[in-house]
Amino acid sequence: MTIDVLHADALRVLTGWAATSDEAALAQKRTLELLGDGPVAMSRAHRAGHVTASALIVDGDGRVLLCLHGRLGLWMQLGGHCEADDVSLAAAALREGTEESGISGLVLDPTPIDVDVHEVRCGAAEGAPAEPSVHNDVRFLLRCPAGTVERISDESAELGWFAPGDLPSPLASGTVRQIAPALARIR
Repeated sequence: MTIDVLHADALRVLTGWAATSDEAALAQKRTLELLGDGPVAMSRAHRAGHVTASALIVDGDGRVLLCLHGRLGLWMQLGGHCEADDVSLAAAALREGTEESGISGLVLDPTPIDVDVHEVRCGAAEGAPAEPSVHNDVRFLLRCPAGTVERISDESAELGWFAPGDLPSPLASGTVRQIAPALARIR
C-alpha cells in the first residue's frame, strides 16, 4: 500500500463521520484541515502534525484495557503512528492494538469512536530525537475475545483492565471521552 491510499481512507472516514462529542467535532475539523496538506499528513515526518490511529480495547464485562505508556508515564488507550503498509486507519488501529496488547483475535469496529488532537514529542523516524509535533489521533473500538490474556509490549510499562468508573491515574487527555461512545456500541 502507499501513503496515498491511507490518506484517501482518512479523508473518507473523517468526512463521513458523525462526531461523538463537541471536542471530537473540533478535532475532526482540525484533522480534516491537516489532511489538506496531502498524504504527508499521514507521516511522522510531517512536523506540523500527523494522523495517528489508536484503539480502546473493551472486554465482555465492559472493562477497558489501558497501557501505562513507558515514556509518557500516563495511562491511555493503545495506538500510534500509521505505517506505509496500513490499508486504512482502522487497520492501523487494529495492528497497533494487537501489537501493544499481545491479544490476537481482537474484533474491530471500523467506525471511529473519537478523534483527539494533542501535542506530543516524537521522533521523525525510529531512533530520531523527540521533537514537538501534534498527533491527530483517530480512535477505534476493539472488542476482546473472552479468555484472552494481554502481554506487555516494549512501549508499555504496564497494562491493566479497568472498570469505567475506576480508572487509574494519571490519565492522558481525552482518554475518558472515548469510553462512553465505545460502551454504547457494545450494548
